[in-house]
Amino acid sequence: MKVERFTADNTALLLIDHQVGTMQLIKNIDQELAAKQSIALAKMAKILNIPTVITSSQEDHAQGPILPEIAKILPKEHAARIKRPGVVNAWAYPDFRNAVLATGRKNLIMAGVTTDVCLIFPSIDAALEGFAVQAVMDASGSPSDLSEEFSRQRMHDAGVVLTATNTLMAEIAQDWSTPAGQQLIGLLFSDVFPALGASIA
Repeated sequence: MKVERFTADNTALLLIDHQVGTMQLIKNIDQELAAKQSIALAKMAKILNIPTVITSSQEDHAQGPILPEIAKILPKEHAARIKRPGVVNAWAYPDFRNAVLATGRKNLIMAGVTTDVCLIFPSIDAALEGFAVQAVMDASGSPSDLSEEFSRQRMHDAGVVLTATNTLMAEIAQDWSTPAGQQLIGLLFSDVFPALGASIA
């Protein structure tokens, strides 16, 4: 299968279950890091006008609401978010899948909390349907190293490309000297690598 390079013009962003309660389940990486990277992805989408589909599961339960920073950055997308009543696999929930199809994009960036439940199933199903899927692993996480390891292996075996926020942004930017590239490199230094940005400043 020939995969198009991921660009702002052919890609959609899917943010799956980045909810204040669900984030607490992340144990394999720092929870704050995962939150920051998911917020950085939302900022990237806003800068580049990348269509974004947000989904949540049972917000009125322990999972809680979507991270308020994401809601603030993408208010329109947050208002249109797909509220699943309990369906584990977001791709199996028609409203979510239809919202993704409505973007018209065949390249999908996915991040989800948790990797081993929220991200694994929709990423694999989308890949099996012929979408090119990149899963952003530092904006996702699992309750244990073991469940994360197995989930990553299953996704990789199904054709999902595993990536990190900075790698993805570099791929999307393609050229740091462009106006969009300048905004993205600024985002990398301010949000993705804040300590590095401070040292350079």
